[in-house]
Amino acid sequence: MKVLLIDDHALFRVGLEGLLERRGIEVAAKTGDGDEGLRLATQVDVDIILLDLRMPKLNGMEVLRRLREHGVETPVVMLTTSSDERDLVESLRCGAQGYLLKEMEPDDLVVALRGVVNGETVVAPGLTGVLARVIQQGDMGAIEHSPSPFDDLTPREREILCHLSEGQSNKVIARHLGISDGTVKLHVKSILRKLEVHSRVEAAVMAVEQGLSQKP
Repeated sequence: MKVLLIDDHALFRVGLEGLLERRGIEVAAKTGDGDEGLRLATQVDVDIILLDLRMPKLNGMEVLRRLREHGVETPVVMLTTSSDERDLVESLRCGAQGYLLKEMEPDDLVVALRGVVNGETVVAPGLTGVLARVIQQGDMGAIEHSPSPFDDLTPREREILCHLSEGQSNKVIARHLGISDGTVKLHVKSILRKLEVHSRVEAAVMAVEQGLSQKP
């Protein structure tokens, strides 16, 4: 079995490649960039595409959509930290054959990948109930959800946004969370980009409107 790995975390890519190859699965190509992943998917002959959901610039869901729009039929398995049922349903709606969590055991991952190669749809054990409801209803609309710009925020970004909504500076936020000012600055920049706003004040207002503030 040969796979294409698309994940923006370099250490994870290297670690997963080693785990898979020790179990007889070849990582034919790997990249941390969504656009590069799209190019590789059309040029490299693989059995499965392993795709991270949360990535900068071009996220995994958009990569999946474009792959299907371009006629790439290679099975895609989302490999993510998100156990959100909405992400699972949206992934299936967009054409994924699998939705697995990064916390799973390596041997369980291999079993799941072999299942996908054999034509199965596989999901993380804790989310199988959602898949059952989707199948029973006969479509991918089992969970209604209005898209929100907050959906793309990571747990850490949501945490920092809560602090922003209270008017805290980067230095204060860094002290609260035990991270550096520079790390907070990078997270804030990512938050502004994902929320499509130009200032931390605008982001704070949106957070208050959505009830994300930690204080009443």
